Amino acid sequence: MTGLSVRDLRVVFDGFVAVGGVDLEVPEGDVRFVIGPNGAGKTTLVDAITGLVRATGHVAFDGQDLLGRKVHRIARLGIGRTFQTAAVFEELTVLQNLDIAAGWSRKPWSLLRTRRSIPAEVEKAMETVRLSAVRDQLAGTLAHGQKQWLEIGMLLVQDARLLLLDEPVAGMSQSERDATGDLLGELSRDRTVLVIEHDMDFLRRYARTVTVMHAGKVLSEGSVTEVQADPRVQEVYLGRGAS
Repeated sequence: MTGLSVRDLRVVFDGFVAVGGVDLEVPEGDVRFVIGPNGAGKTTLVDAITGLVRATGHVAFDGQDLLGRKVHRIARLGIGRTFQTAAVFEELTVLQNLDIAAGWSRKPWSLLRTRRSIPAEVEKAMETVRLSAVRDQLAGTLAHGQKQWLEIGMLLVQDARLLLLDEPVAGMSQSERDATGDLLGELSRDRTVLVIEHDMDFLRRYARTVTVMHAGKVLSEGSVTEVQADPRVQEVYLGRGAS
C-alpha cells in the first residue's frame, strides 16, 4: 500500500517498554489523529518512525523501509515532522527560513540579502501556510500559530509527503485553530498527515480517522464516532460519560 505502514513496532528503554508491538496503517491522503494519555507512547512512536530512537519491527513509507536509516536519510524519503515547540530561526524572516529549508546552494550571508524573485515552490508554500503577507517579518515576532505554520511550510519546500505533527494547535487562538484545521485538509490532498493531539474538540472537527494509544499499544481505532463509543477509550482516556 502507499502511505505509512507500521508493524509490530517496539521501543524499549532500559527495560521499560515505551512502545509495545504497535500496528498502524495510514493510507495516502488520510488525516490520522493519534491520541492517548501522557505516557501512552505517541511521541515515541513518531520518534521511531523518524529515526530518533532505536526500534524493532517494520516501518515503511510508500514501500521504503525506514528502520535502521539515519534521521537525514529518512527525511530525504519525504518524511517531515514538527515538534511541540516550533523549530524556526527566529532572527530570520519568514522568507529566509523557507529559503534555508529549501536547501538552495547559497552562502549563509547571502540569505540576508533581498532577492528579486521568489522560487515557485517557496511562493506556493507561503500561500499554503497563510504567511505570504508577512514574508519579510522576523520569525521571532510571529504569533504562536504562525510559527507553527512556518515550520510546516519549511517541510513543504522540502517536498515532505508524510507530515508528522506533534500537537500543532497547542496554545493557539480559536481562529488559528480553525485555520490550522483547514490547512490539514488542504495538505492531505497530496500528502499523508498524522497528528498527535490532546485537544478533543479539534479532533472531533478535523480528524478523519483516529488511533488511540494506551500503555504503548493501540487501544482502539476507527472514526471519531466509533472511537468515542468504545468503552475502553472512555475508561482510560475520555473518562466515563464523556460526550
